Amino acid sequence: MSHLEIERTYLLDELPDLPADARAYRLEQGYFADEPGRVRRSVAPDGTVTYTHTVKTGRGLVRRETERRISPDEFETMWPRTAGRRLAKTRSCINEGSLVWEIDDYDGIELVLADVELPSPNTTVIIPPWLAAHVIREVTDEPKYRNHEIALRMMRER
Repeated sequence: MSHLEIERTYLLDELPDLPADARAYRLEQGYFADEPGRVRRSVAPDGTVTYTHTVKTGRGLVRRETERRISPDEFETMWPRTAGRRLAKTRSCINEGSLVWEIDDYDGIELVLADVELPSPNTTVIIPPWLAAHVIREVTDEPKYRNHEIALRMMRER
């Protein structure tokens, strides 16, 4: 399925105290060297595991995202092609009004990012009180805070 992803990203100073209704997912994702895209294994709070193949194009606030579910076997076949370009993180999802905030706490690197997907590029973002004190700055247009770049940086720093 292909759609436009309209998302703002914020660099945080640390993982904030999350609201009680936050849902935590464990994510492992790897990026291909020979083609665009990534594969992801996601473990939901109830233990359900899903596998996806995703290609994102564009930069900044508005990007095109094409995503499809894949089988565990497809994931295991593709995963070796991502060696050296992987990351793992805990993603906490919090509903705030009509928006969902995603707080990503990365394994192996001191980095916490907050994303919020928006219905339009002109949507005004009001940062929730539980998050506001931890925002250093918006990094939507800074490529080094894209997951692909983070995975490459983690490989270089090992």
